[in-house]
Amino acid sequence: MVIDNGRVRQMWHLLEPLHAVVYYAPEVFEEVKALGYGTGERWPSYFALRAAPLGTPGSRQAASAFYSFSPRMVAEHIPAAWDVAAPHEVLAARTRGVDRAYRALIGRQADSPGLAEAAVLARRAAEAAHTEGRPLAAANAALPWPQEPHLVLWQAATILREHRGDGHLAALLTAGLDPVEALVSFAAIGAAPAEVFASRGWSEPQWVAARERLVTRGMLDTDGTATDAGHALRAEIERRTDELATAPWQALGPKSTARLAELLGPLWLQILDSGTLPRETTLGIGKI
Repeated sequence: MVIDNGRVRQMWHLLEPLHAVVYYAPEVFEEVKALGYGTGERWPSYFALRAAPLGTPGSRQAASAFYSFSPRMVAEHIPAAWDVAAPHEVLAARTRGVDRAYRALIGRQADSPGLAEAAVLARRAAEAAHTEGRPLAAANAALPWPQEPHLVLWQAATILREHRGDGHLAALLTAGLDPVEALVSFAAIGAAPAEVFASRGWSEPQWVAARERLVTRGMLDTDGTATDAGHALRAEIERRTDELATAPWQALGPKSTARLAELLGPLWLQILDSGTLPRETTLGIGKI
């Protein structure tokens, strides 16, 4: 039986918050602060934590993998991040921080049979992910697996979300959207307010220029809202992203995928209800 796109997207919605804890949990901030990273804002640790599996990438390589971030913003943090700590030290701090964060967020569930079962299923899906042409997924998939089930679940969620994210970049490139156009067009369909996308570091002139290019292509009206063609293009991008993210779930199978979704539901609720994650992000979860 074929896994449909609705299920594929549901699994992303369920797994994304489990992964995103690493960028917001105070326990992770404490670990990276001990390495010497500034934590007054989240970006010094974000770039180090996300890029560390790649080794010691320069700013061009990191900007290519992250795509939607302004290259100028990436260059503010990469490669300077490796002057603070080596990637293997960042990865160790990442694991310690996630361990502490999960135990704080889900308590005794971290050692429950249900979480252990979820970890096994998520790992099976992650190990089935094809990582050719997907640099962030491949880098995380190459890391050794931890022993504790809650950390296995987090690592699997990370591989799967980066696998989907790498595929999303392929869909954006195929659609002919450069990084800032990708954000402008996403804001135009109501995925999040334009102010939320300001976190990606593009200047106002760059944002306006991208909007003008999309108006010329017939994707946006002059007020910045998406035309029918703009909505259709973004819908096609999301459809293609779902298709490119299907393989792990097809390998896991419909029955096991449904079981994993059932097991993840309570964890998803606990993490969202904790207030650790922001209410609005650039991902458009729940709005696309």
